[in-house]
Amino acid sequence: MSTRLAPIPVTLIPGDGIGPEVVSAARRVVEATGAPIEWEECEAGAAVFRKGLPSGVPDETIESISRTRVVLKGPLETPVGFGEKSANVTLRKLFETYANVRPVRELPGVRTPYSGRGIDLVVVRENVEDLYAGIEYMQTPGVAQTLKLITVKGCEKIARFAFEYARSEGRRSVACATKANIMKLSEGTLKRVFERVAPEYPDIESWHVIVDNCAHQLVKRPEQFDVIVTTNMNGDILSDLTSALVGGLGFAPSANIGNDVAIFEAVHGSAPKYAGKDVINPTALILSAVLMLRYLGLFEEAAAIEHAVFVTLESGVLTGDVVGYDRGARTSAYTDAIVGNLGRRTDRWTIREVKPLQLPTVAPDPDFVRPASRAVVGLDVFVESPLTATELGASLLELTRDTRLSLKMISCRGTKVFPPTGAMPELVDHYRCRFVIRENPGDLPDEDVHELLTRISRHHRWMHIEKLQEFDGELGFTRAQGEN
Repeated sequence: MSTRLAPIPVTLIPGDGIGPEVVSAARRVVEATGAPIEWEECEAGAAVFRKGLPSGVPDETIESISRTRVVLKGPLETPVGFGEKSANVTLRKLFETYANVRPVRELPGVRTPYSGRGIDLVVVRENVEDLYAGIEYMQTPGVAQTLKLITVKGCEKIARFAFEYARSEGRRSVACATKANIMKLSEGTLKRVFERVAPEYPDIESWHVIVDNCAHQLVKRPEQFDVIVTTNMNGDILSDLTSALVGGLGFAPSANIGNDVAIFEAVHGSAPKYAGKDVINPTALILSAVLMLRYLGLFEEAAAIEHAVFVTLESGVLTGDVVGYDRGARTSAYTDAIVGNLGRRTDRWTIREVKPLQLPTVAPDPDFVRPASRAVVGLDVFVESPLTATELGASLLELTRDTRLSLKMISCRGTKVFPPTGAMPELVDHYRCRFVIRENPGDLPDEDVHELLTRISRHHRWMHIEKLQEFDGELGFTRAQGEN
């Protein structure tokens, strides 16, 4: 079908568990279209962990991806008890594939409570920031901390990507789902950037929705959504929810797209109990290969596969996850049917005409945001203490009474507990002690910080500090519950 002569190199990672079976099925279907793909098979995941490589991704795989810039991969297992980070997350972060694309749509023959509703939407998930930065600490023996990192640059990229993706598929609207009502700085950053970018796409309707209401609306009336853009953790949860609306993870393709590299994979896991039994549903990876072909500009081949999948499902050839493993088509037979249906077209289901995706460009500068003015107005010191809040407060007031910084309040788990407010929160040994500059805020020399910490450490354990900053006159920190 393709008029291209030059082969296009693609890194192929079979993966773990059922991975080799679904990858083989997708590869067969792609090759049957005549797409000029030249596969470079590489390794990642459990087998690599067992060899003692903590990342699960060997150098030769990284070198292949750096060369081909395109990956089709099976699911990777992160074994319990050995290995460190998820190899899946490692690959996404190493190559800055910042946009995770999860399309879902109603499929012929796959009956769900939502059949007939015309579900056809895409979740665009920021893919490398948020809690998935994986920066965690045990701050006390009983209190864990994870840093939720949201950047203006990351939000700008994912917001623009969502609008560009909507344009490429002829979609009409983009909804931004955040928890900005609670996390006003982190989740609020995506909301603010989205609303700043949206006017540049006047052809596309845009609106903001609180993420819990988004989940509610997806169950209540999913057909109202076209594209949903959201942060990493929210997108992880919402995209699994949307997959369930149309038949489950066996029909859930995904793409991880960056400015330099794109990784295409099924959403489902490695399902080792089904490995080698020829019963798994390969549709998700086959449709991931469709996304890959479109990314490569092979639109005819992509459309041919999507038509063939729909014709196959229309004909009643369904795998065991849909009709039961005692009656479902084998993986190999299902793949044979799709290959046999290449060239046939569905008349009852619409296959979108997709245009090339225009990736957004943003300034590469690390200091992406440059405020006109900034000031330091205080310091939060996180203290581990078995004392009550009143006892700790009295101690800190005495320790710091003749320093430049004065104790304003103490919070525990985000709620102000000193000076007393009359509230009765449960206390743990993890306190945020907020000190503000007594006079002339604007700068906090290191010697003042050192002096404060030296005094505190004479009687208490401290484990973490945060400067309280203002940028362009706006607070760069949040108040505790109950703090004025």
